[in-house]
Amino acid sequence: MTKYGMLIDLSRCVGCQSCAVGCKVENNEPLGIWWNRVLTVGGDEIDTPSGDFPDVQMHYLPLNCQHCENAPCVKVCPVQATYKRESDGLVLVDYDRCIGCRYCMAACPYGVRTFNWGTPQYSPGVDFPVGHQGDHFDPDPTSGPNRLVYTPDRPKGVVEKCSYCVQRVDSGVEPFCIQVCPTGARIFGDLDDPSSIISTSVRDGNAQQLLPELGTNPQQFFIPPYIQKDVVPITGNSSPSNLVPSPDIIAAAEEVGGYIPGFKPPAGEIVPPPPPPALDQSTAGDGA
Repeated sequence: MTKYGMLIDLSRCVGCQSCAVGCKVENNEPLGIWWNRVLTVGGDEIDTPSGDFPDVQMHYLPLNCQHCENAPCVKVCPVQATYKRESDGLVLVDYDRCIGCRYCMAACPYGVRTFNWGTPQYSPGVDFPVGHQGDHFDPDPTSGPNRLVYTPDRPKGVVEKCSYCVQRVDSGVEPFCIQVCPTGARIFGDLDDPSSIISTSVRDGNAQQLLPELGTNPQQFFIPPYIQKDVVPITGNSSPSNLVPSPDIIAAAEEVGGYIPGFKPPAGEIVPPPPPPALDQSTAGDGA
């Protein structure tokens, strides 16, 4: 059986917001609605580190629906508008069935659901869907008939969230955020296939889930960030996920029992940054 999931390597994420913007375009999200967000883990403002120079730390945390195995949102929906698809484990919303009670928003511990309080508004001059065109109904027969899981024209008074681009997945195409990430920080695939890229990356990269103590068992995983200035691999072909995670991430994960005991980084050595290139004095004054 297929179980789709996503892995994000936080050491590769540069906070460029490409995933958030790409998601917004592909899914025709209205103004004020974001299915993907990129949070700054550091200072009090976006793109600011914690600490005092030169001892500063910062990384980014992309956040979207975790497509939990034990999804609280599914349990509380009184009309089964939110449901977990049996064929691949995606948590979806039937826009025709949603009554806007927002129980799912209250139950979600990750805060990744949004609500259309009014008629969706778009940028001035944009009066047509900019992303996927046309409605998409769930083709899985076990989900029941006429399940509207994507529509470019969201009605007022419904809840919406990341669907892993179900309209693309059902056509055999990866979610759009995977394709637009410029650093390859995201992997999408079948978690039930032990030989898939995502499965091997989750195992080898010491991947973690968000809030594992809640028992939601998300199908989204994160490889913790590392401190590049402290340890680098001796071999040149080691991936970022093979380095030591930052102490803050390890401590936070250990507090909730989510850190994998016995994990040890590979042997490494402290390497200073290379010196800046020397200025060519013969051409320094040219081009003024």
